Amino acid sequence: MMNSPKFQVISSQFQELDKLLLDAINKLKIEINDDQRLTLMLYLDKLLFWNKAYNLTAIKQPKEALIKHIIDCLAIIPHLKSGKLLDIGTGAGLPGVIIAICDPQREVTVLDSNQKKIRFIRQSISELKVTNVHPVASRIENFMLDEHDKFDVVTSRAFASLTDFVEAAEPCLAKGGWLQSMKGLIPDTDDINALINEWQIDHIALDVPYLAETRHLTELVKING
Repeated sequence: MMNSPKFQVISSQFQELDKLLLDAINKLKIEINDDQRLTLMLYLDKLLFWNKAYNLTAIKQPKEALIKHIIDCLAIIPHLKSGKLLDIGTGAGLPGVIIAICDPQREVTVLDSNQKKIRFIRQSISELKVTNVHPVASRIENFMLDEHDKFDVVTSRAFASLTDFVEAAEPCLAKGGWLQSMKGLIPDTDDINALINEWQIDHIALDVPYLAETRHLTELVKING
């Protein structure tokens, strides 16, 4: 990959941050090689650099951004179902681009209505040569698909309401596909009760290294296909 990466924001903290990332990868027991880890660090650097102009995240400190964005997204990778993936409301590419960097064989589409954020993703993945990401600037309700284009996995960390996520994501889901929603707390009872007759719903508690906050992955698969 790149012989001498140039960091614009995190150069002075690179060694500390890289050590933190490597430790998190080991704790999560995911297989990421040195090039992929470097690409994650370069993506973090670009996120922080572009943030000044594009308002990509409220988090401006590199260590906090590494933990709350990169490592937080890495925590779902051991639990992701296989196949073509759509990330709705991806923002700055979280978790979609992170998943794509770590799983280069997986086709990932990242969708957001914010043109600037999609422009950031498009530019960054071009510079980093991440070729398995397809950025789309669109609202989810305007994202039209043929049946053969639908996705095996639809994920998001943008929806507060589980029912809103399911309503938005279901039209994009292939038969037998999975919805996997990144959450803080387990969704409330009303959300669950509104879906439980049609969906099998499971909650996985995530232990995100260095993050002292509650995280869950809520999985849904349609009952009877």
